[in-house]
Amino acid sequence: MRVLVLSDIHSNLEALEACLAAAPACDLMANLGDLVGYGACPNEVIERVRALGGVFVRGNHDRAATGQIDISDFNPMARFAALWTRQQLTPENLEWLKTLPQGPVRRPEVPAAQFVHGSPIDEDDYIVNWSDAMPPLITAAASLTFFGHTHHQGGFFDRTQTAETFQPTYKTTEWTDRCEWRLRKNQHYLINPGSVGQPRDGDWRAGFAVFDDEPYAVTFYRVPYNLQRAQERILAAQLPERLSARLALGR
Repeated sequence: MRVLVLSDIHSNLEALEACLAAAPACDLMANLGDLVGYGACPNEVIERVRALGGVFVRGNHDRAATGQIDISDFNPMARFAALWTRQQLTPENLEWLKTLPQGPVRRPEVPAAQFVHGSPIDEDDYIVNWSDAMPPLITAAASLTFFGHTHHQGGFFDRTQTAETFQPTYKTTEWTDRCEWRLRKNQHYLINPGSVGQPRDGDWRAGFAVFDDEPYAVTFYRVPYNLQRAQERILAAQLPERLSARLALGR
């Protein structure tokens, strides 16, 4: 069983298409939330992933764009983008986005895994460092927890009451590259595929991951995409200019 894991597309159609083109053939797609927000193509992204099917969980920006949460605590750019997205969504896509389930979600095809947006403990929690990682590792109902929300590729695993970290390394920041992480079946893991549409780890390229139960490994990918086109769409939509500029910085 091979699973394509995407997260935090954030309405970036160009980045999504580049990831799908670079991904190997997979048996299942899992999307970890935040399909929308920030970018200029919410309807196109939703329609693309809906056609592919698979596993979905909701993200905080999905809930914001559908009016399911109070966005007064969002920063001004995120709040503006959420309200703009709400106005742009077709009625059908708005209703579909509202129905996305809260994580964690399990699928019988991948019995070792669960899928969440932030954390299996709280969908809005950020797992950034080992102290964030320990509680969900200790209490995890599955050996593998795939999560997003932080826009940082990598993961954590349990070892002697501490959480060890893994961060993929790449040879370049210009071309398509990948990094494999071999897993052990007797350990628990938290695995973040990175952000498709708005990376924040200093690498502008779109990020995703593929889990393969044979040889029980996760392969992280970074993929260049038509950055200029994505930026032009943001500016043409009159979204905040900063949302365009940050794509080139990976921040």
